[in-house]
Amino acid sequence: MIPVIRIKRAYEKPLKKDGYRVLVDRLWPRGVEKEELELSEWAKDLAPSVHLRKWWGHDPAMWVEFQKQYRKELQHNRAVDNFVENHKDKKTITLVYGAKDVEHNHAIVLQQYMEQQYIS
Repeated sequence: MIPVIRIKRAYEKPLKKDGYRVLVDRLWPRGVEKEELELSEWAKDLAPSVHLRKWWGHDPAMWVEFQKQYRKELQHNRAVDNFVENHKDKKTITLVYGAKDVEHNHAIVLQQYMEQQYIS
């Protein structure tokens, strides 16, 4: 069974249909209490490296290059392989992120990458 992988901002209300909720940021989202997120897991190691995150700075003009660099990191990140293997039985996984920009954030790249991993 291949899980459905969704993404959702940490500031959106958790819903039952979110399934297994995973925070995929290295930093805790500002102004959000732990209980509010209703997380199943905090997987910091799935997030971009500190160096890559700071280099990118969430600048949409650097989005294409950021995606390339983050995918390279993901290909060499054993935590991703472990996560995929350990959660292949989940029906729905929601990747929770804190970024403001819903069109340019690492969770989009991670979602696409993980979907490819579950298929292959």
